[in-house]
Amino acid sequence: MNHGFPTTSRRQLLGAGCDFASLAAAVMLAEDLQAGSESSSPTAPPSGNTGVLGVLHHPPKAKRVVQLFMGGAASHLDLWDYKPFLEKHHGEQSDFGEHVEAFQNGLGPWMKSPFKFQQYGECGKHLSHPVRALGDVADEMAFVHNLIGRTGVHSQATYLQATGFERPGFPGMGAWVTWALGSLNENLPTFVVLPDHRGFASNGPKNWGAAFLPASTQGTIIFPQRDQPVQDLQATASFLTPQAEADGQRLLSLLNRGYNESRPGDSRLAARLRSYELAARMQLSVPEVFDLSHETAATLKQYGVADTGTQWSSDINVPEEADCFGRKCLIARRLLERGVRFVQIWSGNDNSFPRRNWDSHEDIERDHGPLAEGMAIGTAALIKDLKERGLLDDTIVLWTTEFGRMPSTQGSKGRDHNPYVFTNWLCGAGIQGGTTYGPSDEWGYKPLDRDHPTQVYDIHATILHLLGIDHTRLTFRHDGLDRRLTDVHGHVINDLLS
Repeated sequence: MNHGFPTTSRRQLLGAGCDFASLAAAVMLAEDLQAGSESSSPTAPPSGNTGVLGVLHHPPKAKRVVQLFMGGAASHLDLWDYKPFLEKHHGEQSDFGEHVEAFQNGLGPWMKSPFKFQQYGECGKHLSHPVRALGDVADEMAFVHNLIGRTGVHSQATYLQATGFERPGFPGMGAWVTWALGSLNENLPTFVVLPDHRGFASNGPKNWGAAFLPASTQGTIIFPQRDQPVQDLQATASFLTPQAEADGQRLLSLLNRGYNESRPGDSRLAARLRSYELAARMQLSVPEVFDLSHETAATLKQYGVADTGTQWSSDINVPEEADCFGRKCLIARRLLERGVRFVQIWSGNDNSFPRRNWDSHEDIERDHGPLAEGMAIGTAALIKDLKERGLLDDTIVLWTTEFGRMPSTQGSKGRDHNPYVFTNWLCGAGIQGGTTYGPSDEWGYKPLDRDHPTQVYDIHATILHLLGIDHTRLTFRHDGLDRRLTDVHGHVINDLLS
């Protein structure tokens, strides 16, 4: 069915000068025509901004989530899992009392943290010097120190924490939440990802992909530091004219209508068109989100945001880390208050030398110091800002990394991978602040209670629970299996709930 027009592919249309904006505008012309042709299958993308659940499984405490992901494996022992044992026995030959399978050669002497620890808040939580900025909000935070992984390989471990599976092909947590709950703002993406300004962490976009869920649930990548934060959102070609756009809109409207009429059971085009419609709206809404000119000088200073155009040292340094991470945290707050459902902020890019990630095999103090201080400044500002605006009451903040680091040394200043225990923390909606759950052993090598560790499935189950979702009932039929974020595992951590 070509309605009198020659058969033309979208690739040919794009090559002929029909740009992204034309595609977006065509959607708005065809919006009413699409409404009656979407599939009623439970695995189809939700109509409009509504999630597939429709009715939540129980009353929610939270509406939105911001996840802070430290790429490269941040050391729990040098941030928030204080170990007097290591201070007492620093430099002595390590003895774990069992065979230890190290990732590289990190079984040297016991190593105390190069950073001093101090107690903060009424809860008396020990925090290291680089993350001291978080001391002001220690009573809002709930720490889980007995988290275990399944692998010491970065890519697999990152997949596990981001998607619930240690191999590719599964949706990110934000995609699951998007599919279940839908959007709170039709002019912005439901799931936004703010990567490290230097590049992606291990696995890149697969960490926040949709996999077998509808493609519309994948994370939208935004780089706030770039001239075009959202790639290809605005057309820049000089040959595009208003008349060309109008002609393209009319042609695409007819082609899309014909395609939908001839395939009433196929929802894929409708899903793609909805994404173009969103892109058209984003062309108007996104520039306002990234315009920080109306933020007060005090707010910018609190987040660590520096003047635009600041030149940074070639060495890793606190001001740069504070500006880059704090700027993402401020953008996250602006996205959350405008209805974005899930924001993921990344710190650290993959396999960078010199180190610009948390994979501190060589020198914990050199690498973790600036990264941690910059992260803490931005994160503390975000938590305070959300609280002052009343948004922390229904927003979950989750801090995570792919695994921890060993209590023994690698070389003389570094630490090897430790998937046997590490730390997550949460705060915000429904979380009992000022608490610590599940201690690690005296070295920080494994959980103190090895028979009852916490796993990522429990973290995911708890977050879904706070969003009003029973993690065992949020399923998607794929390859003959009812897949879910928590696989066949997971328990809500009731001790964290307020």
